[in-house]
Amino acid sequence: MRRVVFVVHEGFQLLDLAGPADVLATATLLAPPGDGYRIEVAAAGAGTVTANTGIGVEASVPLAGVTGDIDTLVVVGGLEVERHLGLAGQIGRLSTLARRTASVCSGALLLAEAGLLTGRRATTHWLSAGALAAYPGVTVDADRIYQRDGVVWTSAGVTAGIDLALALVADDHGARTARDVARGLVVYLHRPGGQSQFSPALRAPAPDEALRDLLAHIDAHPGADLSVPALARRVGLSERHFARVFTGRTGMSPGRYVERSRAEAARRLLETTDHPLDRIARDTGIGAPETLFRVFRRLWRIAPGEYRRRFATR
Repeated sequence: MRRVVFVVHEGFQLLDLAGPADVLATATLLAPPGDGYRIEVAAAGAGTVTANTGIGVEASVPLAGVTGDIDTLVVVGGLEVERHLGLAGQIGRLSTLARRTASVCSGALLLAEAGLLTGRRATTHWLSAGALAAYPGVTVDADRIYQRDGVVWTSAGVTAGIDLALALVADDHGARTARDVARGLVVYLHRPGGQSQFSPALRAPAPDEALRDLLAHIDAHPGADLSVPALARRVGLSERHFARVFTGRTGMSPGRYVERSRAEAARRLLETTDHPLDRIARDTGIGAPETLFRVFRRLWRIAPGEYRRRFATR
C-alpha cells in the first residue's frame, strides 16, 4: 500500500483534504491488491483539527512523530495558511522521507516557506499567487489547474485538488484507472493541468445592471455580431466610451471577453455534441477551425480535438 500523509492545520480548507482523499480511496478499490493508498492525517499535534467549515478532523499523529518512508506527502491549504508557516520546518523534513511532495491550493505557500519550490514552477489558488510569487526562485504559473515540476506537484484552489489527485493516480496506475475514478466520483474526466482556472464569468467582477445584461447577451449569443460598435450601440454609448467603461468594470477589453466567452461556448459544444470543428467554430462566432485551434492552445494549452477526447460527456 502506498502511504500518503496529508498535512492539515487549524482552519484548513476541508475540500482540500476530502477531495484528494476520496480520489485516492476510490483508486484503492480499483487498484491491484496491495497497490492502493493508505491515508494518514498529520498536524502540529495529534487530535482534532478544525476545518474552515467547523468540522473536526482527527489527526492521527503529530508532524514530529511521522517517521518512515512516505509515498506521497500532501500539504493542504486554507485562508489561514499564513498563520501556520511555522510548520514549514517539519514539512521540509517529511519531504525528505517522501517519494513525491504535493500541495493543494494555498498549501503551496508552506512548500515555498520550506524551500521546496525554489528553482521550480508552481501554481496555487489565484488569490495566493501574489504571495507565492514573493518567494525568491519560485516561478508561478498562476492560471494552471495543477503543475508538476520533478517530484513536486502543486495545484490551484479547492476542487483543483481533485484534478491533482487524479493526475497522481494516472501517474501511478495509468490513465484508464484515473478515468474510472473520475466516473465513480462523477467529476470531469481528468482535466489537463494547463487548463485555465477561470471562466469568463468568474473573471469579471459584478458590474452594474446594464453591463451585466450585456455580458449575459454575449454569453447567450456567441455567434452574433459582438463587435465593439454593435455592443456599444446595444448599451447606447459611443465606441470609445463603451470600451473604456467595459474594461474598467470587467478588468478586460470587450474583444478579450468576447473571445473567452466564445471559447467557453465552443468548449461546451465539444463536450456535448458530435458537431465537426468547422461547424463549432462557425456557430460560436470564432470563424475557422484554425482560429479555434489557436484560441484553445492559447487559453487552455490543449487542441480542440484532444479536449473532446478527454471531456466528451455525450
